[in-house]
Amino acid sequence: MQDANLQRRLILDIPTGFLLLFFVMPLAALVTLSFWQTENYKIVHEWTLMNYGTLATERAYITFFLRSLVMAIGVSVTLVALSWPIAYFIVRYGGRYRIIFSLLLVIPFLSGEVLRLIALQGMLGPAGLVNGALIRMGAAPLRMIMYSNAASFIAFIYLYLPLVVTTIYLSLINFDFRLAHAASACGANRFRIFTEVVWPLNLSGTIVGFMLAFIPTLSASLVPRFLGGPNGTLYGMSMAQQFGESGTWALGAAMGVVLFLFSAIALAILSYGVDLRRTGFTGLGRQ
Repeated sequence: MQDANLQRRLILDIPTGFLLLFFVMPLAALVTLSFWQTENYKIVHEWTLMNYGTLATERAYITFFLRSLVMAIGVSVTLVALSWPIAYFIVRYGGRYRIIFSLLLVIPFLSGEVLRLIALQGMLGPAGLVNGALIRMGAAPLRMIMYSNAASFIAFIYLYLPLVVTTIYLSLINFDFRLAHAASACGANRFRIFTEVVWPLNLSGTIVGFMLAFIPTLSASLVPRFLGGPNGTLYGMSMAQQFGESGTWALGAAMGVVLFLFSAIALAILSYGVDLRRTGFTGLGRQ
């Protein structure tokens, strides 16, 4: 009996310990640092709201955040719109080749993000593959893609499309399509079947995919650094600079806290009202 109780405690205590060690404690340290100051690359242990005041009043930081927010929403909506037909096709018509399609989704993750961004630079650059192909076809080369917000947008789509497709695919693969057939037998057209049966019963998987694109896009630093150019600075890139060349770690911590709170609120709003019992994306198969 004592051995069984010990096993139960270990099962609960070990994950709890990892959560405290790798999430709660770093977050607490970040929040604490955000209420201090940084002067001459040294931390001043004096409690203050100056960092948050700077973020609320400095036009540059407000611009960076709003630009990142617009970018994150646009990228996430576009990814969901692109991922749904791809995932639906794999589930419905993949057949015995479904595993091959699934492996194709994994292949991009076998290389690092930096390597993929360098590859995009080679494609979108002034002498890259895209402009080279246009010149061979007799068309004018594109001059406004590289080092712009458009280049960052394309990069985000390229980086996160496999991730969003995978989450929607995992939702659809647990969905009982007999419900769609029943709706069709009752006279519903394809539009009503999708909007009233397939979409709502896979909404949580869609939300997971949306957030898996929204949060990293909102906090991205590498993509704008490689492809954004001087006018493409995003919030995450500015936050990374506070911990790097600027040396204003306390301000960077405040930016991180704001980003965490906003992401948590956005996730709560999107998840509100979603009944996991009505969807296939429960992690337990069909319910």
